[in-house]
Amino acid sequence: MHRLQRRSVFISDVHLGLPDCKAAYLLDFLQRLDCAHLYLVGDIIDLQALARRPWWHPSHGAVLHAILALAARGTRITYIPGNHDAPLRALAGQTIAGIAIALDAVHVAADGRRYRVSHGDEHDPEQIGRAWQRCGDFMQNFLCGVNRRFNRLRRWLKLPYLPLSLVLKSCAPQALAYIRAFETRVARTTQAAGFDGAICGHIHYGHVRRIEGVLYLNDGDWVEHCTALTEDAHGRFELLHWSEHPATLGAAGCGADAPSPARLRAL
Repeated sequence: MHRLQRRSVFISDVHLGLPDCKAAYLLDFLQRLDCAHLYLVGDIIDLQALARRPWWHPSHGAVLHAILALAARGTRITYIPGNHDAPLRALAGQTIAGIAIALDAVHVAADGRRYRVSHGDEHDPEQIGRAWQRCGDFMQNFLCGVNRRFNRLRRWLKLPYLPLSLVLKSCAPQALAYIRAFETRVARTTQAAGFDGAICGHIHYGHVRRIEGVLYLNDGDWVEHCTALTEDAHGRFELLHWSEHPATLGAAGCGADAPSPARLRAL
């Protein structure tokens, strides 16, 4: 089995407890991973969805076991809860089964640059007010349902997996405007706080981008895009799209590909 060796790895928006979570891809990723520090950047377990309708697949439990196995092998793990696992924020400051829970973190890269790590929902005005939050959750669930049917048809046509939201976000001016506004808010807040960059998730749109002198790093999600942000021994970051590795997908027992580039690097 090919090993993925990195200094630090960041994943978020896994949404364990949702049928749309690509747990098989993530499980394969974690089983191949060797890293010193793993950051779980929020929405790992979708407590909101589980409260509405309990649902759990054995592969979701296997993901949790894989994370615990990394902790047992000596990987430092920091869990920063997001808006879908917000009740865990009450545990900030505690370490459970080798996993440190925090509201946010400061990551010092191998090259000495400092990054603020947070889920990102604090930068999202759509999260201000329960009505907006319910609306956003409804739209996300609706898109996931459409995405399932869309890709069922693609499989029947023998076409590779294509995240529907990637198409919509790439083609819809309003979606792109929302993403750019979010990224700019994150960058400006980060710059004002004196950090070199920001690492977050929340919007399900992995991106490596320099904004106004700040390195913006979004690790994406494992509901549609199957992405992780990684740092090597030199402090370089890569956004890996794990579902684009055919051999890896075969090991995970799920044959699907994503249309985005397999790797983005910020030097």
